[in-house]
Amino acid sequence: MLLLLPFAAGIQTVAIYSDPDINGIHVKAADEAVCVGPAKSALSYLSIPRVVEAIERTGAQAVHPGYGFLSENTKFVEELEKRGVVFIGPKSSAMDALGDKIHSKKLAIGAGVNTIPGHMADIPDPEEAVRIARHIGYPVMVKASSGGGGKGMRVCWSE
Repeated sequence: MLLLLPFAAGIQTVAIYSDPDINGIHVKAADEAVCVGPAKSALSYLSIPRVVEAIERTGAQAVHPGYGFLSENTKFVEELEKRGVVFIGPKSSAMDALGDKIHSKKLAIGAGVNTIPGHMADIPDPEEAVRIARHIGYPVMVKASSGGGGKGMRVCWSE
């Protein structure tokens, strides 16, 4: 679900939907609704060209991304910024800066924010990961540097 304008008194709202979501609550609650494609997310909700086409067709001035889909997609936000469409969320530069966990941790440290100990570079192999974990002390959390939305994080209590 993605609303192209926020719900608020006096503001017209546009919802986008995929084919199977035609009867969705967000579709019924919006003033206008635009189908952006079939059930497969890659061909609808995740298709920047289709969503941008819906924005242009309706004249939407702002986009509330909801949760998931394009809500954390820097390229999508850049497309909106190019068109002068307000993204209700962080600017693309902030998303880009914070999308990589190593980079964002370095930014936090540079800003004087307290952070937990950890390794500040890519780890090339499992043997190096074990060596670093021994140095830090168990338990450690292993996480991909970019993306994943928290998926794949693992607490390691020992080697």
